Amino acid sequence: MNDTTPLLSVRDLSVHFRSEDGERTAVRHVSFDLARGETLALVGESGSGKSVTALSILKLLPYPPAFHPNGSVLFKGQDLLAASEAELRKVRGNDITMVFQEPMTSLNPVHTIAAQVGEVLRVHRGLGERAARARTLELLAAVGIQNPEKRLDAYPHQLSGGQRQRVMIALALANEPDLLIADEPTTALDVTVQAQILALLKDLQARLGLAILFITHDLGIVRRLADRVCVMTNGEIVESGTVADVFAAPQHPYTRHLLAAEPKGAPPAPEPTAPVVVEADDLKVWFPIKKGFLRRTVDYVKAVDGIDLTVREGQTLGVVGESGSGKTTLGFALLRLISSKGAIRFRGEAIDTRSWAAMRPLRGDMQIVFQDPYGSLSPRMPIGDIIAEGLLVHDRSLDAAARDRKVIGALEEVGLDPASRHRYPHEFSGGQRQRVAIARALVLEPRFLMLDEPTSALDMSVQAQVVDLLRDIQRRRRLAYLFISHDLKVVRALANEVVVMRDGKVVERGPTEDIFRSPREDYTKALIAAAFAMQAAA
Repeated sequence: MNDTTPLLSVRDLSVHFRSEDGERTAVRHVSFDLARGETLALVGESGSGKSVTALSILKLLPYPPAFHPNGSVLFKGQDLLAASEAELRKVRGNDITMVFQEPMTSLNPVHTIAAQVGEVLRVHRGLGERAARARTLELLAAVGIQNPEKRLDAYPHQLSGGQRQRVMIALALANEPDLLIADEPTTALDVTVQAQILALLKDLQARLGLAILFITHDLGIVRRLADRVCVMTNGEIVESGTVADVFAAPQHPYTRHLLAAEPKGAPPAPEPTAPVVVEADDLKVWFPIKKGFLRRTVDYVKAVDGIDLTVREGQTLGVVGESGSGKTTLGFALLRLISSKGAIRFRGEAIDTRSWAAMRPLRGDMQIVFQDPYGSLSPRMPIGDIIAEGLLVHDRSLDAAARDRKVIGALEEVGLDPASRHRYPHEFSGGQRQRVAIARALVLEPRFLMLDEPTSALDMSVQAQVVDLLRDIQRRRRLAYLFISHDLKVVRALANEVVVMRDGKVVERGPTEDIFRSPREDYTKALIAAAFAMQAAA
C-alpha cells in the first residue's frame, strides 16, 4: 500500500435488517476514505446510521438479521466484509479497536479492571502478569483516572460512568492500533476530562500515525479534533468535506440545522415560597475500605461528605463536578437507594429512617433517569412494557387500555413514534434509548425527578428538545428536579441553582447565572473555562 492509498476505504456500503415486518434500510450507499494519521468525524442525529456504519467495518452487527446488499470495506487493501471470522479476529483488537458508547455493557461485571485490561495486554502483546499490571497502571493514568493504583482491583460497578468510559478508552489504546473507531467516546465524561482525552488522542495520533473514525453528536469536539467530517441523516451522507469548510459554509439544510441546534432559554423561575420537596442536612455517604485477612476497615471513601441542600417545587437544582466527585451518589442517597447518614426529608416527612418497604409508597413520586439507558432497560421486554411496568406497580387501578394510552402519551412527549412501543431496546440508537428511559420516569407523573446525565447520549438538537420538554413539564406539573450533568450548557439552560461538587464536598453554590458569570473558586473557573472553550471551538 503506497502513501496515497487510504488506510480505510468504504465504498457504496448499505446495511439492511430483516424482521417479521420485512426489510428495513439502516444505511444507504455510504462511501468515505480515511488516511493514516487522519481523523474523520461521522455526525448526525440519533438513528442516522452512524453507529451501524462503524459496526459494519468490523462486522460487529448481528448477522442475521443484518446483511449488506452491496458495498465493500477495504482496510489495508483487504475487504473486511468478505473476510472470514478467523481473518477478522486478527484485525479486531490489534489493527482496529473500538470504544463503544455504553461502557457498562462492554465491561465484564465479574472481573476487575486490572484483569480486563491485563487480558488484552497478555493476549495481544504477550506481557507477563507483572508487566501487564504495570502497563495497565500507565494506561489508566494516561486516560485521566485519579489514583489508578486504587482502581486496579475495582469492579466496573464501583466506578462512575465517566471512569468506566475512560477504562474503555484505555482498553482500546492498549495495543496501539492503526485505526481507532470511537463511538461517542467522551459522552459520559465531564468537560475537563473531555479536553484531556482529546489531547491524549491527538498525542497518540502524532506519535503512532493513528487514524481515528470519530462518531459524535458534539460539534464542538468535531471542530477541535477532526480533519474532515461526514454528515449523516436517514442512513445517508448528505455532506462531507474539511471541518473548516463544512462549518464555515454548510451547503445542506440538515447540516445548517445541526450547527444551529443547542439548548437555549432559561429555566422557569420557582416561587421563593414554594413548598420544599426534598431537603437534606449534613448528608454523608462513606464507603469503608477493608484490608487484610479479617477485612478490617482501615479508611473510608467519602463519596458524599456533609452536604446540605434544598429543592423546592418547580425548581431545578443542578449538580456539577468531575467524574467521581460524588454527584450520582448524592442523588442515590436522596432517593434512599443507598445507605447514608444525615437527615433527609421528602415533602416535609423524614425518610432517612424509613425501611425499604416503607419507602415503596413514595417511589412513584420519586423517579430517576439513569446515565446508562441500555444498562437500565431490560433487553427481554419491548419498550412499551418497560414504560408501563411502573404503572403496574404504582397505579393498579388502570386497565390495559388505559396503561397503553399513558405509554403512548409518554412516548409522544419524548419525541418517539408510539408505534415503536412493540420494539426492543437493542433496536434503538443510544439517544433513542435515553428517551425511552425519560418516558419511563415521566409516565408516573412524579413530584421529584433525579436526572443523572439525561442528555449525555443525545445529539445536540435532541438535547435542546429534551431541555424544552423538561422545562415545559416542570411549568405544568411544578416538578422538582435534581439535574446531574457535566454539560454546563445544558445546566445553564435548565437549572435555577447550581451546586459544584469536588471529592464529595460542595465547593461552591448559588444562582446559576451568578455561578457562570462570576465563579469564585478556581475549580469552578476551570470547569466553566473548559466547557465554554469547547463551545467556542464549535
